[in-house]
Parts: sequence; C-alpha cells; structure tokens
Amino acid sequence: MEYMKFSYTNFKVSKIGIGTWKLGINPAEEISAIKYALNEGVNFIDTAEMYGTETLVSKAIKGYDRNSVFIATKVSPHNFNYDNLIKACNKSLERLNIKYIDLYQLHFPNYKISMKETFAALEYLVREGKVLSIGVSNFNLDELKKAELILKENKICSNQIEYSILVRRLHDQIINYCKNNKIEIIAYSPLLRGNMYRKRNIKTNEIFEELTKKYNATTAQIALSWLISKNTIPIPKSGSLEHMKENINAIKIKLSANDIKKIDDIKQRKSSMVGLGEHIIKHYDYHIE
Repeated sequence: MEYMKFSYTNFKVSKIGIGTWKLGINPAEEISAIKYALNEGVNFIDTAEMYGTETLVSKAIKGYDRNSVFIATKVSPHNFNYDNLIKACNKSLERLNIKYIDLYQLHFPNYKISMKETFAALEYLVREGKVLSIGVSNFNLDELKKAELILKENKICSNQIEYSILVRRLHDQIINYCKNNKIEIIAYSPLLRGNMYRKRNIKTNEIFEELTKKYNATTAQIALSWLISKNTIPIPKSGSLEHMKENINAIKIKLSANDIKKIDDIKQRKSSMVGLGEHIIKHYDYHIE
C-alpha cells in the first residue's frame, strides 16, 4: 500500500480509501471485505450519520489498533446548529465505538444555519479531543473560502466531492484551489456508483479498451489509478471481497503521463449529484454569513 500525509494532520492515510454509502445489505460480507482491506494496509474509512453505516464500521474495525485507522464521518445539515452538532458527534462516537473522530465533515452546506455557529461547535469538539480534524463535503469554491475565513483555531483539511473520470468538469476551480491551499480532495462515487464495473456502459470507448489491455487491468482499476495520479483520495464502496481486491490492486497500476492525458481528454458529463445539491440548497433556503 502507498500512503500520503493528510493535510494539517500527522496521519499518513492510504492513497485509496473505503466508502460505505449504501452498505448494510449483506453486513457479514461487507465487514469481511473491509477487514480484508485493513489487513492489506488500507487505513482510511469514510462513513456518515446519514448513511446508517457507522455501526457496521465499528464492527469492521473491532480488534484493530485504533491509532492505525483513520475514521472519517459526516454530520448531516439539519444538525448544524451548535447544540445539535455536538449531540450528533457524541452519537456518532457511540455508534462507531471510538473516543475520537479523525476527520469530521459537514455533509452538505446548510444556508439556514450560520456557519459561524456551526464552526464554533466544530472547534469546540476539537478542543475537547473528540474531533482531530475538520473537513467539508460538497462545498463549492465560495462556500469553501468563507468556511476558511470563519475558522479561528483550525484549518479546513479536506473537501469531499463527487469526482471521477466522467464527472469532473464542474470542479476545475475547486480542485486547483484545494491543491494550492493544501486541502485534500476526497473523491466519492469514483466508479460512477458501480457503473465502471459494467463494461457495456463504456464498450464504445476505445481509450478504455486500449488501457485495460495495456495494463492488464479492469476499467474500474484504470479509473481509480487515474484519480490517484491526480493526488485525490478515491473512496470506492466495496460490498464484496472480489470488488475490494479489485479496487485495492488499482494502487499497483502506474499510468504513463501520455495515458493520463488521454483520460483527461475524455468527454465528461454533468454530475448527477448536482441535482441533489440544488435540492438540498432549496430545502434549507438560507445564506452564508
């Protein structure tokens, strides 16, 4: 496994992580897959109170050295006021059965609640030792910059966004800003919610046909290797041991600069999460201070 220092922390995280969205259908198999990944050196696990998978993660990490596993979770937007955020963190700690959260992320921006109030609660949790670092998720560039200005004692360590070979054209400014300001990009849905496993969806793409043969790899592995080459941390969900092994082995594939450029030039599509983001913004209907 290969590792990188996570921004503004002393922790070296694996360059590929474990996503847990929509896990829980086959808990025994999913826990076995996560344990396999941990045994292979993957040490980054991402979850959220909204996912309902924090208890599953707690079972998967049981018996492992707590200091060797980087646990990231997220607080839901409706819990962004001061008291509710602290309560939500305590509940996540209970479900995860841990004493501290390595990375606590705001799941989506919430314009209805003052960011000053939200980040005051986060910084309190850091002072209490319940949270070690602060991150955001689905924040656009303006939201990210405003969050940075509001924090008094800490830094924004990461922004988790939907990012993949075919979903990236909306993110150029965010990616460049984060790289220039030492903010990690965590890439969720790096395999287009499993569609990268289905060759029929990209069978007409000559570039993938060429690269899978050249590197003796699957389309999913090429997709993950490309993300790793961009210094992002992909967190694919793996509900089976077979897919977990496939994902982890992507770390061994080293795409040439020319092949990375070929993938860069693939026509992109609009993020399917944009509609969800717009729905959430309309639902909360507020402005950032």
